[in-house]
Amino acid sequence: MSNRKMMCRYFVFIIAWLPFPGLAQSGNQIIISSPSKTSGKKVRKHELYFSWGYNKEWYTNSNVSVSQPSLGNSFTFTNVKGVDHPGWENEQFFTKALSIPQYNYRLGYFIDRDKGWGVEINFDHTKWLFPNNQMVHIKGKVNNHPFEGQVFFADSVAGSDSSSYHYLNNGANFLLFNVVKRWHIWENKKQTIMVDGLGKLGVGPVIPHVQVKYFEQPQNDQHFQLGGWNAGLEADLKVTFFQYVFLEYGNKLDYARYTNLKIYQGTDKQAFGTYEMILNLGVSVPVGKYK
Repeated sequence: MSNRKMMCRYFVFIIAWLPFPGLAQSGNQIIISSPSKTSGKKVRKHELYFSWGYNKEWYTNSNVSVSQPSLGNSFTFTNVKGVDHPGWENEQFFTKALSIPQYNYRLGYFIDRDKGWGVEINFDHTKWLFPNNQMVHIKGKVNNHPFEGQVFFADSVAGSDSSSYHYLNNGANFLLFNVVKRWHIWENKKQTIMVDGLGKLGVGPVIPHVQVKYFEQPQNDQHFQLGGWNAGLEADLKVTFFQYVFLEYGNKLDYARYTNLKIYQGTDKQAFGTYEMILNLGVSVPVGKYK
């Protein structure tokens, strides 16, 4: 299946999860209401929440363009397949620091719980790597001479001095400022279990950690960089237990564009699409005046 077909397929899947407001239960129709309308109790107007979890990614192919004027280099690695690095290999669950695997967090605030509108800081610590031990096609100018051929990329950063590698392994790092809409789907009579659907849309910067080495060049000076922007669309299914603790499963599409990434004697740029699956555990706290 091509990357374009894959992204279209997952886009349809996400949209299919989004509930539609304004439906009411009658015959074969569906209930969609707000928690405050079903409780019959006083509720606070606002809600603050935080969640933490982990993610898995699939990426579209992309081109990585390199510019090193002082070295006479201006070339592109074409149609590169990127892979993620979840960080739980070899049954290493709970043996690593929580921030080493591909994690994510959400910090949000519902401005109006009744209408379900909120805002959110949405961060995904994703990782993007050239697949290990592969030949990558290159085209452009090297040492001021036209060049087209193949470059071997090593299996690890600890490879020989002649190896090449390209890692956003300490993060491709998507940061989004989201608008959030919540639709209440179902709750039990005691309101100890509630099910909601959420839609999220946002834009923000990418903050990658760049770790690259090409040909016989030295490795770049590794550091986090503010290096471009991304936009994301997310659809979640949220199950809340006893009003305060929730489990949230999400599907997300993201487009990230990286520019002016600092490497040895030059810069990189690339862009790719991402499909994510996300699972978070969180806590929500009603705040503000009673409504």
